[in-house]
Amino acid sequence: MTGGNFTAAALARSGALRSADWRYRLAVGWREPTAAIGVLLALLFGYLIVVPIVTLLHDAIEVQFGDARRAGAEVGGWTLHYLERAMFSPVAGDLFWEPLRHTLAISAGAISFSLVVGGLLAWLLTRTDMLGRRWFATALIVPYMLPSWTFALAWRTIFKNRAVGGQPGWLESLGFTPPDWLAYGQVPITLILALHYTPFVILLFGNALRRFDSQLEDSARMLGAGPATVARRIVLPMMLPALMSATLLIFAKCLGEFGVSYVLGLPVNYDVLATSLYRSIASRQSGVAAVIAAAIMLIGVLSLLIDARLVRQARRFVTVGGKGAMNRRSGLGILGLPALALASFIFAISVALPLLTLVLSTIMRVPGDFSLANFTLDFWIGSNLETVALRSGLLLTPELWLAAWNTLRIVGIASICSGLCGLLVGYVVVRSPVRPMAMFLRQVTFFPYLVPGIAFAAAYLSLFAVPRGPIPALYGTAIILILALAADQMPFASRAGISAMMQLGKEPEEAAQIIGAGWLRRIVSVVVPIQKGALVAGILLPFISGIRGLSLFVILAVPSTDVLTTFSLRLLDYNYTQAANGVVLLICAISYVGTLAAQKLTRTNLAEGLGG
Repeated sequence: MTGGNFTAAALARSGALRSADWRYRLAVGWREPTAAIGVLLALLFGYLIVVPIVTLLHDAIEVQFGDARRAGAEVGGWTLHYLERAMFSPVAGDLFWEPLRHTLAISAGAISFSLVVGGLLAWLLTRTDMLGRRWFATALIVPYMLPSWTFALAWRTIFKNRAVGGQPGWLESLGFTPPDWLAYGQVPITLILALHYTPFVILLFGNALRRFDSQLEDSARMLGAGPATVARRIVLPMMLPALMSATLLIFAKCLGEFGVSYVLGLPVNYDVLATSLYRSIASRQSGVAAVIAAAIMLIGVLSLLIDARLVRQARRFVTVGGKGAMNRRSGLGILGLPALALASFIFAISVALPLLTLVLSTIMRVPGDFSLANFTLDFWIGSNLETVALRSGLLLTPELWLAAWNTLRIVGIASICSGLCGLLVGYVVVRSPVRPMAMFLRQVTFFPYLVPGIAFAAAYLSLFAVPRGPIPALYGTAIILILALAADQMPFASRAGISAMMQLGKEPEEAAQIIGAGWLRRIVSVVVPIQKGALVAGILLPFISGIRGLSLFVILAVPSTDVLTTFSLRLLDYNYTQAANGVVLLICAISYVGTLAAQKLTRTNLAEGLGG
């Protein structure tokens, strides 16, 4: 045999061995229960996450019922009518371009404000000896724990004018009528979102500053650099990845923000993309709604993909010295009192004043009248009230308890499902030898994070509004809310499960397997007890997010499936301001207490990082 033939034969045998080895490992992998469970999970999340989005995109190019004449095609045929109407028609400005401009303007303002204020506060909390630093480290992130539209309701209570009718605001009751630009529209929406997302910057930027080595600053000062030069040439370049990440994440959140714009924009027809989508759905323009939702989704996906790329590039930045990092705090000296005043002012306008406003508004008969005789508990526990549709106090209203029951039932079931599925996803991703399936599960369960909630809700409405095969129409039922919420919370639940399973070795399971325990027994008796903390986190964190969530529910809920958030907005639409504010206070209390409980159970501290 010649040398060439020998080499070819050897290579052929080597290739055959590798192929046989691969087929053997694949066959063994598929015989493991993790493979079967992985297939079931992949099918489940493919249907609950991928199919709704594909259906939404399909609705954007399919002629809907009632649009055949305008589209010039039969119902069910393909068309570019909705894309043309939303993007290029005479009404495109009102439907898409003006809301897009408003969204970008609000996002730019909110990002700029939150970066400046949040960056300064993060530096004061992590790098200085500011008085009360530890207390402010927790107090200043409270707005991040509360629904963003809480502050919008407080703003409306104070600044509301006669432009939209109903009860006057506090300032108008005291004799001062706020101008429209201050009461509604871009200015208040921008300011409220900026205050809501300032804690986001404090968390991200503060975490980066905490890891920054003070020796780098010391070295620059030894070479004669002044404070401004050190900040511009040393600190900011190192912190740029964290700042860019905060910028893109805040933009993605502003993109899908609905509640604040609904409360302060919709009354004066100031639309952003989220409220324009809501209007299109409410007016039954499903094709146009699909185009707007697809645009929101595309912008959100692109922004978060850019953020993921920046995070990977940020690993090139080394901010900790090899001989041990130093995090020396600077003395503020005479600037101590101004720093304390700034932190106190931000806490007052972002937490204390809004919550105090909501509390006082629920116990005042006439808004803005602070005389003792004007205070009452009628809006909480009164009866035979003068209001037409709300004859009893909030706590005596059956609709409140129905909404509370719906909230606990729907959000509770969805959270339990997402928590259990998250743990199973973590188990399959870490344990399964079939890596392509594990990678698919890892990616598909994270995808809802890339899609703004309002667009994800529109996708579910598109899929489940009509019967499809054996699946009946689910719109108007609690099932669609449970499915949508469970799928929407999977990024958090699956990451909690994956993180927990990566820390659990195979030895406990192998020991149980040696004594004859089957897979199910190993899961119930070994994995779940060891990972109960992660399971609780995977349930509790989606529960907190679902309690204060609005975007999904405002699209998918109907009066019979009202939850606390939609019940509050319904009261607001009827101009029952005191009752609406009372419901929001209940939501805030549940959300805040739940967040603290989650931190205690998971042994994390939100003030020291995102913590989930």
